[in-house]
Amino acid sequence: MQYTSKLPNLGTTIFTVMSALAKEHNAVNLSQGFPDFDSDKKLVDLLSKAMNSGYNHYAPMRGLLELKEAIAKKFDSLYATTYHPESEITITAGATQAISTTITAFVNKGDEVIIFQPAYDSYQPLVELNGGKVIPVQLRASNNFKVNWNEVRARINNNTKMIIVNSPHNPTGTVFSKSDMLDLQELTKDTNIIILSDEVYEHMVFDDLQHQSACMFPDLKSRTFVVGSFCKTFHNTGWRIGYCCAPKELMNEFVKVHQYIVFGIHHPTQKAIADYMQNPEHYLGLSQFYQERRDFFLNLIKTSRFKFVPAKGSYFQLLDYSEITNENDVDLAKRWTIEKKIASIPLSVFNTNGLNEKVLRFCFAKKDDTLKRAADILNTI
Repeated sequence: MQYTSKLPNLGTTIFTVMSALAKEHNAVNLSQGFPDFDSDKKLVDLLSKAMNSGYNHYAPMRGLLELKEAIAKKFDSLYATTYHPESEITITAGATQAISTTITAFVNKGDEVIIFQPAYDSYQPLVELNGGKVIPVQLRASNNFKVNWNEVRARINNNTKMIIVNSPHNPTGTVFSKSDMLDLQELTKDTNIIILSDEVYEHMVFDDLQHQSACMFPDLKSRTFVVGSFCKTFHNTGWRIGYCCAPKELMNEFVKVHQYIVFGIHHPTQKAIADYMQNPEHYLGLSQFYQERRDFFLNLIKTSRFKFVPAKGSYFQLLDYSEITNENDVDLAKRWTIEKKIASIPLSVFNTNGLNEKVLRFCFAKKDDTLKRAADILNTI
């Protein structure tokens, strides 16, 4: 059978490759971003209760109202902004579906989408699947991955349909400042540019920094989709449930696509999370929890030969290996998985033209024992 691939240059994701390699060689897996500890038993029990209480048929297409009300309450409390639960919030099958649906709803053939690289690996293929053109803005390790907004300004033209931002940032662990968000707001003021703000790590911000959600800036909010993830927040990445928020007129376009991709999301999970969110401490305590994970890990490897700047958010830490070897990061990550039994993610796969700055990404959302075993290996390299 002959066919034309819509993504001819795309292979298996690096996350799948490295996790499979880690499993095959029994390596400590700090590559793929998932915790190796359990979800809160209270949440699991609430899920069982929801199923036993009959929440087993189709949920409303836009999502369970109770859950959307809980999200609206959170945004009002944390960011002093309001989204209408019925018309401006939609529950999705994970954050990636929210990202995919937003891109599909707005990006047409020939449209340009600005992406900051290194970038989460789904952005570019989703733009290309919809006929769009990715316009990369490369962030550099030597500049602590800070955005040069003058460079962004130079990339904007009449074909710019969307800008995708991600803070806290995967894979670098950096966090956009208030100044960054004000620059983004000013750059896009009086334009029709859609902002897709991937904020799945919003509750994992460290060192007394504050998450600067796009919704906190009124003009920016008016053109923005804010995407969140319960999977990341509540340590259950396999549940695949997220949400997005946007002004009514934008959300109406989103829903046109959403209803024919998934229609409704797993009903009992929505009910369980709605009940669980009645106690805000279930998400407000996460920054401290993950900062302790980060600090524990970095303290364990402080005598190693790696260089690092502590991550400001997410649950990923970058380690610079430039004083250890000049080896290509992809080759090195694979070799260390096989020979040293430690799996990581090479950063170059997320960069323009595979730019290699000799940096590997490690996930510290792990148990103490896992991080200790990893550190024992890293300290001998």
